[in-house]
Amino acid sequence: MTGTASAASSASLWQEFVANPYNHPQIPNVAYAGYRTGERPGRRPVLANVLFFGARRDGSAGASAAINKAVEFVGKLGGGTVFVPPGRYRIDDIIRIGYDNVVLRGAGSAKTTFYATRSLEEIVGINRSRYGSENSAWSWSGGLVWVCHRDRYRPLVDAIKAHKWPFEGWTGNELEAGETLTAVSGAAARGSFVVTVENGRSLRAGQRVLLRLDDDKYSLPKHMCGDVPGTATYRWDDKDKLLSYFPFLWPVRVEWVRGNRVKLAQPLPLEIRPEWKPRLTTMAPVVTGAGVEGIKIEMFKVPTPKHLQDKGYNGLAFQCAWDCWADDVHVQDVDNGFLLVSSKGISLLNTRVSGRGHHHAYATREQSHDNLTDGFVIEAPSEPSQAGAGNHGLNVEGLSCGNVWTRGRMDHDVFDTHRGLPFANVRTEITINNVGAHGGSANAGPLYGARFAHWNVTVVNQRAGNVRIDQVAPCSATVAISEVRDFGQIDKPDFTGELNSRLELYGTTDVTPRNLYDAQRKLRRS
Repeated sequence: MTGTASAASSASLWQEFVANPYNHPQIPNVAYAGYRTGERPGRRPVLANVLFFGARRDGSAGASAAINKAVEFVGKLGGGTVFVPPGRYRIDDIIRIGYDNVVLRGAGSAKTTFYATRSLEEIVGINRSRYGSENSAWSWSGGLVWVCHRDRYRPLVDAIKAHKWPFEGWTGNELEAGETLTAVSGAAARGSFVVTVENGRSLRAGQRVLLRLDDDKYSLPKHMCGDVPGTATYRWDDKDKLLSYFPFLWPVRVEWVRGNRVKLAQPLPLEIRPEWKPRLTTMAPVVTGAGVEGIKIEMFKVPTPKHLQDKGYNGLAFQCAWDCWADDVHVQDVDNGFLLVSSKGISLLNTRVSGRGHHHAYATREQSHDNLTDGFVIEAPSEPSQAGAGNHGLNVEGLSCGNVWTRGRMDHDVFDTHRGLPFANVRTEITINNVGAHGGSANAGPLYGARFAHWNVTVVNQRAGNVRIDQVAPCSATVAISEVRDFGQIDKPDFTGELNSRLELYGTTDVTPRNLYDAQRKLRRS
């Protein structure tokens, strides 16, 4: 059902959500997004200064080795802060944060700069898509500051160097890796916290596990699209790229175990059905509690590459990371700014992308869940991109869910999904000059799954594409967006028929609550 309103008011959809916060048909529960399900990161004691390890802050010599030695030193102590005093540090290699609870802290993004002189292709080598194309995989992966557990990073980079293009995700270089801890018995509703397992003795409170759901005759992707009649005729069997993303892998922390009953630290984003062979499994090594603060990452400036030919002048990447953060990080002249690859509970706070044109300002992919991007700025490019360059803005793809982008200013970019059936994500309280196009190959499946919400969005150039989604995203909510019209890239629906989506308070951004994430957080605490 769709509707319009001519005057601002309290959103009726919000009142419905309050009455049904864990299983609303159009609005996902994202109150658990971000570091430690929404906490603000604390300060850690300074245990190392990169100058003591030989880094020079005048850029006269490469500082990567010294910074990495300082990170390793603090990591082996069990965690703490590595301080990078004001200066301009030349970075000729990847800065690797592969230890838990290590914070790399500069004096502020206006005072501490990493100047990266080489691309990932120069440092590591050519990287290709595992799907067999000649496209550069540095177009969507890796960072010149790379937060990834050292025991996950080494085999990943070794495989790239050997031209054995790896799986990037939660289970390591192979999708089928991981040990089953216990099967989940019976069914559970979306929004449930408690599940029943076959062997509770295999679990303990505080344990980090993967919930694994296998597809059964396309019933799982249909459920991700809301199980509504309007999606029933969609063809799944030729979406080989999408199907290669399955099984669905959702990392979650165990809160308590009582016999064979297990409480999870947050509500289920999907139903659990026996035909999906639900089970809790182990995962590849993940890095936790790591942070990057108060640093500008500036690239050696080269022209914006043609689409999918990035050399890897990429800023900050979190990969197989959980409960980590960045705060006051500014990237400039990048191919890709901030990349979340199989990451969970990451908070990107007060971040900025500037300089020449970029490919992805922010990308959330490979089953990245429950991440928060709060207080972000994407500046207009300082110069025009060359013909054939890509521009994808706020990207989300690859079955990713529970992610939030909020309090953002986008001077020149787009709300992007690269297909891959992302679902249950929220963009709220954002101003956008809507320029660019979504990506994604046809065999990667639908642009949107169910419960995608755009809430309080001002579109300064009135372009509808990727912002007004009530006619393309099933079981979605488009609430309080400014008046828009179709031009440029016009969204083409993947589905036919009624989508059970909602449009409310169209043409105004004066809405209560103004910020869907904040309101859900307040409701959770009440």
